[in-house]
Formats: sequence, C-alpha cells, structure tokens
Amino acid sequence: MKIIHHALGLHFHQPLGNLLALHHDPTQSWEATQILRSYERPLHFVKDWSDVARLHFSFSGTLLRQLEDPAVRETFADIVDIEGLLEGYRRAPFEIVGSGLYHPVYPLIPNADWDPQTENWLALGKHLLGREWFQGFWPPEMGFCMEMIPMLARHGFRYVLVDSYYIKPKREMRWEEMRYRPYLARHGGAEIIVIPRDRELSDAQESGLDPGWFEHELVERTKWCDWPPLVTTWTDGDNGGWFRTGDWEAGFWGHFLQPTLQKHREGKLAYRPTHIPEYLDLYPPTEEVEVHRGAWNTGDHWGGDFMQWTGSLLQKKGFDEIANASRYYRQVVREFDSAKPTLTDPEELHDLLLQGYEAILRAETSCNFYWGSSWVSRSFDDLEQAYRLIDNVRARIAESSAL
Repeated sequence: MKIIHHALGLHFHQPLGNLLALHHDPTQSWEATQILRSYERPLHFVKDWSDVARLHFSFSGTLLRQLEDPAVRETFADIVDIEGLLEGYRRAPFEIVGSGLYHPVYPLIPNADWDPQTENWLALGKHLLGREWFQGFWPPEMGFCMEMIPMLARHGFRYVLVDSYYIKPKREMRWEEMRYRPYLARHGGAEIIVIPRDRELSDAQESGLDPGWFEHELVERTKWCDWPPLVTTWTDGDNGGWFRTGDWEAGFWGHFLQPTLQKHREGKLAYRPTHIPEYLDLYPPTEEVEVHRGAWNTGDHWGGDFMQWTGSLLQKKGFDEIANASRYYRQVVREFDSAKPTLTDPEELHDLLLQGYEAILRAETSCNFYWGSSWVSRSFDDLEQAYRLIDNVRARIAESSAL
C-alpha cells in the first residue's frame, strides 16, 4: 500500500520597517500585535505535537532584520520576547529553509546580485536561527528560473521549492501525477532537486480549509500515482485572519492542524506529515525536468509573466534603474581596486561602497513592486542613497588620482 506524504510549509515575511510602522499608526497598531503572535503559535503548538508534527518555515531576511533590531525588541517587549522567540525556533524540530536577504524576485534583479542576497541571508539566518545548514531554498515570491541553479548549488542547497505550474518533464506525464514527486534540474553544470508546490491546495491552505476535505483531496489527487507521492503545500503563515486570529478553534492551528495530527497520532490519517529531507532520503529523485520562469500566483495574476511586479511603466522603470545602479556599483568597485594603492583612506571608501551596495540590494525588495506603482518610490529612495554614496567614492578616487 502506497503512503501519501504531505510537506506543509509556511512563509513568514514583513516589509522592512513594517512592524514599527504599524505600531506607530494608532489605527493599525493592533495588526503588529497579531503578526507577532502568529510567530509564537507554532512554538506553542509543537510542544504538544512534536511526535507527529512535520513543519517547514521560511523567514524573509527583511523580517529577520526587524526581529534583530533593538528598537523592535524594546517596542514590543510587553507583547513578545523576541529573543526567546528566536531561541524557540533554534530549538524546535522544524525544517527551516533559506531565502534572499531583501526578499527580491530573483529572476527580475541582476544575476550579479543573486549571490550577495543569498550569502547575506545565510549569514543572518545562521546567526538568528542557529542552523549551520539550510537544505532547502524558498525563492521569494517563488520567483525561479533555471539560471539560479549554479548559484544555489554553490551555497550548498539540496532542494528548491517551485510552483507546480512551471514543471516541464522530459517525458509524457499526466498532469495529475506531475505535481507529486521531486525532480532533478540541471543548468550550467550544476544540479539541484526541485520540489513542486501544489498551487490549488496551497490556495486552500492560505484561505482556510477543513481537515476532512483536505484529506479527501490528497487521496483523490494522488490516486494516479504508482509511487509514494509527495504533496507539498506552502503559503504565507502570518497574513490573513486564518493565521492571525487569537481564537484557537477558528484558526489554522486549532481548526485544521490539531485535529489532523490527532487523527495521525491515532493511526487513522490517510496521509503522513513529512519533512522534505526525510522523504528525499527515502526516495531520491531520478527524473530530470526543466522549470519555466515564473512566480507564485497572487490575487490578481497567475505568476508566469511576473505582472504583479512589472505590470506598470513605473514598476518596469524601477527594475531598469536597479540594473543601472548595480552596474555602476561594480564599475566604481573596479576603479577603487585600481586606485587602492594610491588612496589615503581606502578603508573609509570601502565602507562607503558597501553602504551604497546595501542600499541597492534593499531597493530590490519585492514589496517595493508588489503594490503596483504605489511603493516603487521606496526603491528609488534607496537608489538615490546608493548613488550619493558611490558618487562620493568616485569623486574622492578622482581627487586622489589628480594629486
């Protein structure tokens, strides 16, 4: 008898500065409290269900930056002990996956910025979440393209989450069975395992679902599979009333997950909650696929054309300016390296360059582009700061050369 495996993932993300911004707005301060409480619930839950719970979490770098901020910790000290919260995640039996520091849509930003976004998240994630190795990678907004594979392999990732809509098998395969197994994907001499996320079941997970309905759906959707299928669902875990409500019986944890795991504990559940690495150890993939460029679906767009982030002229202009700034930064770095032996203050100029580049990486955050044109100005503000810093370095290099 085949065993149906289910990998359940939740993504935690807040735009940079959002927690303090909500707190300082009298009409929205309650929302910051709800968000922080949503990060506590998995820790409370797992105390009683660690024998059967198998949960995956992705933390955006912009959220981690806020959780390490002393001002955030002090502001919300009467609501949650943030250091204690992070210590809980360091100790909990969760599978935590890596991501990008400023939550960029990777296929839309310069390839040269992929490594820094990933390296910086890994440094922060290891520090705050206490993991030496993150086996999986959650692409922000599930934005993925095959060209990312060598970068992910360099950083030691074993698998990457992709939306099932973009899987292209090398052989004919039923759509019903295509979504429920891991695959190998290769590009540029590198290889990674791709884990398809079931889009429709993930939509249900985010909006609210009945445990009995979900169990029936898993059985029906995998009845064509003649192998132990892996059904993966992944959604935001801190947005919407389903995850934020303080009414335990009405929310995700009390209404859906607790009765599900109780049934599993009693040996009556038709599927098995599974961590992705556990499944891969048992059933390593052998089939190779291509993966089309794309992102996850949003309320307005299907994701394959990235229109959520590039639909307006101003959004497109924002990404053009990011590419220009990234190239300019690297040009000035080359000039700095050439002039370095003659500079009197190379350390200071190097620091200014790093600050400028940090502003460029910050400008790439997906939230700046998600809301149509309304937040793109935030990206331009960061780019203006980057240009001021990098122009300063270039001017001082020129002054030094003229002496």
